[in-house]
Amino acid sequence: MRVHKILLLAAAMLSCVSVWGQKQEVDLTTVPALQELGNKLLKGKQGSIVAIKPSTGEVLCLVSSTTSTSMINRGITGIYPPGSTFKVAQALMMYTEGVVDKETSFGCDLGFYKDEVKVGCHRHASPLNLVNALAYSCNAWFCQSFMSMIGNTERYRSYWRAMNTWNEYMQSMGFGHTLGIDMKNEAAGLMPDGQWMMKKYGENWTEKNVMYLAMGQGQLTVTPLQLCNLAATIANRGYYYTPYIHPSTARKYPVKYSTKQYTKASREAYDQVIAGMRAAVVKGTATGINTREYSICGKTGTVENSGADHSAFIGFAPMYNPQIAIAVYVENGGFGADVAAPIAASIIKAYIKK
Repeated sequence: MRVHKILLLAAAMLSCVSVWGQKQEVDLTTVPALQELGNKLLKGKQGSIVAIKPSTGEVLCLVSSTTSTSMINRGITGIYPPGSTFKVAQALMMYTEGVVDKETSFGCDLGFYKDEVKVGCHRHASPLNLVNALAYSCNAWFCQSFMSMIGNTERYRSYWRAMNTWNEYMQSMGFGHTLGIDMKNEAAGLMPDGQWMMKKYGENWTEKNVMYLAMGQGQLTVTPLQLCNLAATIANRGYYYTPYIHPSTARKYPVKYSTKQYTKASREAYDQVIAGMRAAVVKGTATGINTREYSICGKTGTVENSGADHSAFIGFAPMYNPQIAIAVYVENGGFGADVAAPIAASIIKAYIKK
C-alpha cells in the first residue's frame, strides 16, 4: 500500500511542474527556467519573447506580457511591423536574385532623398557594403537597393511581377501565412503582393510606394513567432521546421513537424547575412550583447510607431552549430539595442549555460 501511494505521488509530481506560481503540463517543449526568466525580464512591459531550437523546431520559450486589458498571446497572435529586423530577409532575397552582391554599396548622409521625401538614418560610415549595411542597419542601403529591384521593369517586366517575386521569397521564409504551430489563434500577418498593391494604389504605383518595406515598415506585418522562425531559418542556413510546443503533437504528426521547409534563398546569401548579423554584434548596432563565451548573431530593430517606438531583436547562438534562435518584441520599448537585445542575450545565456 505504501509503495502504491509513493507511485501515485510520483505520478502526480510528474504531471505538472511549478513555473512562476502556475502549473505547466509536462507535455510542453518550453524550458521552465527560461519561462521564469522571461517573465521577470518582461515585468512591467508589454511584449513577447519567443525562442526556438533550430535543429528541431521545438519552442523553448514563449512568454507574453501585457500592461493592458488585452490578454492575447502576443508571441503568436500579436501582429506588428518588424522594423529593421526584417532587413535580413530583404538581404537574403536581393542577394539571391542578384540585385546586390557582397560589394554593392550605397551612400548615406544621415539618410537619403527620394524625390522630395527624406528617409532618415543614424550616423555611420558611408558607403557600406552588404555585410556592413546589416551591421549598422543602414536605411539608405536597403531602401535604394529594394527600389532598384522593384523598378527593374527590364528584368521583371512590371512592378506587379517584381512584387510577386518578392512575395514568393517572403512566403518561403514563413511570412504572410500561419506557420502551423500547435496552438490556437496563430496570426498570419501581411505580405503585400502585386495584386494587393494594385488594389491599394491603382495601376500607377511605383517603387516609391514600397520603399519602406525595405526596412520593415509600411504595408507589412508579422508575428514574433515568424520573426523567431526567420532567425531559426538563418541559423539552419536555409530551412526551418514547423514550430511546435507539445511533444505529443510532433509524435502524432511526425511528417509535418520533422520535414525541412526550405526557403528560396541561396546558401551563399545565408553566409553573407550571417556575417552581417555577427558583425552587428561585434561592431555594429548590438555591441552591448557581445561576449567571448559564444558567438551571438543578431539584428536589432527600432520600429517606428505613432507613440514611442517598439524595440525588437532577432538572433541565434552560437554562430556555428546553433542551439537557440530568439525574437524579442517590446511595445513602446524604444531602441532595439537598449531593451530587446539585452533581454534576448539573457535568455540565450541562460539556455546555453543551462
